[in-house]
Amino acid sequence: MRKIFLAAAAASMAVPIIPAPAVAHSGSYYKGKVWRDSEGRYRCKRSNGTTGLIVGAAGGALVGRAIDTHGERATGTILGAAAGALLGRSIDRSRVRCR
Repeated sequence: MRKIFLAAAAASMAVPIIPAPAVAHSGSYYKGKVWRDSEGRYRCKRSNGTTGLIVGAAGGALVGRAIDTHGERATGTILGAAAGALLGRSIDRSRVRCR
């Protein structure tokens, strides 16, 4: 029984996986980051800002901790992380590269 399972596992690894073609929406033309919707307008795939949010929060936390030197530095760290996250997200979302 063990040999059967091992043979099935080996056979499943040997089968090539063919990815399906990317389709944005039904009735639309899709090619990379730019596609044409069903009404004929061009659309552009934009970043949702997650990378900028994470990098901005980390950088803002470090800057906030360095600025707040008196007593507990948690307040400066938290405020810096929040401000950095908002700034990083807005910068990441504003970069449209597909015009």
